[in-house]
Amino acid sequence: MASEQTASPEERTEPASGRKKEEARKKGQVVKSMEVNTALLLVFGLLVLYVAGGLIAQQLTSVAKEMFQRAGQADITPASLHHGLVQVFLVIGISVAPVAVALMIVGLLSNIAQVGFLFSTKALAPKWSKLNPLSGIKNIFGSRRSLVEVSKGIVKVIVVGWVAYVALDSMITDTLQLADAEVSAVVGFMVKGALAVGFKAGLAMLVLAVFDYAFQRYEYERNLRMTKQEVKEEFKMLEGDPTVKGRIKTIQRQIAYKRMMTDVPKADVVVTNPTHLALALKYDSVKMGAPRLVAKGADLLAQKIKEIARQHNVPIVEDKPLAQAIYKSVDVGEEIPEKLFQAVAQVLAYIYRLRDKRLKRGTR
Repeated sequence: MASEQTASPEERTEPASGRKKEEARKKGQVVKSMEVNTALLLVFGLLVLYVAGGLIAQQLTSVAKEMFQRAGQADITPASLHHGLVQVFLVIGISVAPVAVALMIVGLLSNIAQVGFLFSTKALAPKWSKLNPLSGIKNIFGSRRSLVEVSKGIVKVIVVGWVAYVALDSMITDTLQLADAEVSAVVGFMVKGALAVGFKAGLAMLVLAVFDYAFQRYEYERNLRMTKQEVKEEFKMLEGDPTVKGRIKTIQRQIAYKRMMTDVPKADVVVTNPTHLALALKYDSVKMGAPRLVAKGADLLAQKIKEIARQHNVPIVEDKPLAQAIYKSVDVGEEIPEKLFQAVAQVLAYIYRLRDKRLKRGTR
């Protein structure tokens, strides 16, 4: 039997079952593209800087000015240096916190969007087979995945580099106007230019990330494919061996047959087709809400039901439409549906009248 580890890709032709995907997910094997995370972090990080960058720059500038103004007047001691550094890092932390929090939220949402809510310790477990240097070299230089990753890296460098080049090229003419500009204007132009180039490069990376995610999904489905033998074995495990299932069904039919034959003598009436079908009905007004079908059968089984009914003096009534309707719509043990109430009630009323007449004759 070809196992998942030894079977070649040519042998694994069947799509993975839901059970195998669930087991892979528990092991931490999911569809995920790191390119999506990187692109989203870059794009949204730049957006946050574009929106809140001015405020962050003002806060940091005010702190720097205050430090330099006090530098010549303050006494330099270990305590004062410690206090000053704490204040600086606190202000920097508060200033940069919006960017850090935004990036954390984007990273979290990106992972949830790709993987969902998943926590697996199996993915963190060490795999000693990966420590084999020969297999490591083979995976780096000889595997299909390594070639794909190298190709992806080359394409990413070319596309992102070209987008950045086009974005910078469109800004070259504007740089000539900065020759006589103030320092603040030059810095502002450089910041805006960097954000514009970074944003366009991030969008290019995001487009590439979409294709990478599609590739990762294809690879995931491909690696989880199963052989025909694995599909058969899993079906046997989940559904049971067909031979065993057949034997169980046979035993169940035998038990149901014995129970029906035991219940026929307790029936109030047997409705027939007249020759092909036989259906035994019982009604107890105290225990039942409606007449109940206690036995049914066709052909030979119908003849057996009628034979037992005659042996135990159970009335047999011929009603072809009613017999066919009950046989098609009611299973053994179920109550008669409302649409058949009237027809069954007429049969039972007829049986009860016959029974009453016999009792009156017996008392004379």
